[in-house]
Amino acid sequence: MNSKKIGQQTLALSQPIYIAAAANAVGQKESEGPLSPFFDYADADDTFSQKTWEKAESAMQEKALELAKEKAHVTSSDLDFLFAGDLLNQCIGSAYAARDAKRPFFGLYGACSTMGEGLALASMTLDGGFGRYAAVVASSHFCTAERQYRTPLEYGGQRTPTAQWTVTGAGAVILSKEPESCAITHVTIGSVVDQGIRDTNNMGAAMAPAAHETILSHLRDTGRSPDYYDLIVTGDLGYLGHELMIELFRQDGLSLEVNSTDCGILIFDAKRQDVHCGGSGCGCAASVLTGYLLDGLRAGQWHNILFCPTGALHSPTSAMQGESIPGICHAIALSSQPSY
Repeated sequence: MNSKKIGQQTLALSQPIYIAAAANAVGQKESEGPLSPFFDYADADDTFSQKTWEKAESAMQEKALELAKEKAHVTSSDLDFLFAGDLLNQCIGSAYAARDAKRPFFGLYGACSTMGEGLALASMTLDGGFGRYAAVVASSHFCTAERQYRTPLEYGGQRTPTAQWTVTGAGAVILSKEPESCAITHVTIGSVVDQGIRDTNNMGAAMAPAAHETILSHLRDTGRSPDYYDLIVTGDLGYLGHELMIELFRQDGLSLEVNSTDCGILIFDAKRQDVHCGGSGCGCAASVLTGYLLDGLRAGQWHNILFCPTGALHSPTSAMQGESIPGICHAIALSSQPSY
């Protein structure tokens, strides 16, 4: 049996795993940003008709998944597996959203990298012959994240210049083995990278080394150069973290300045919306991927995208104990022209 593993961290799928459909649901602030045309549903007040912010996040996941299933013309019973995650303790946003789906469920936590982790695991599962359809969902909500990681909204705490704004958004992807216009061809599984950053209001700096390590590993394992990809998209380093990552590659003699960007940069208008260093949260990369990026891939705006969501693997407890912030990044190679 030939190994599908190439190099140290990358898996070359034996066949393309296709994106049958994708959809998203976002909050009001996100719908007022530059990517507004690429969102399927925007809630008027971020409550999604629920009594608590946590229930709102679950409802947001359900909405995104329901819209994705409609686009793919599948029902819950067609899904062999559901992979989902969020930022909340014990992933309650995903677990509660999955109750009515009644499908085999994998609850994931990769912080803001969760959509990448889910796509990697789901595509590997389908490539292994264990099913025909799998759904991947990830979400975050500004109000649930503030309550858990920082201070309740009523406190009115000031945000530091390096802080990022947690996106209220959810994205859902339906993966299939049936040919479609967009496919996953390779996945590079990231390792935990910790450079000693302890400032939880500067997560871009904590995650940038992980993004650098994973992208470098992907390029080394596949033998590709950065310009093989029309777009290399991290998420969510924000403005500062993205600049730091570019500098790390510059020190390697590689330039990512022309064909790289970040989901935390794309989702908000920094001049018009007060988000400081940009967007963050599982829902940031998830909603940007399921709208703007996949729409562009299908339309021929790009042919090859390396989608690299990043995560800061800390908790309020570890932060109060003075621990540093480990980072993670997973790379997903997307193509509208898969060659096998």
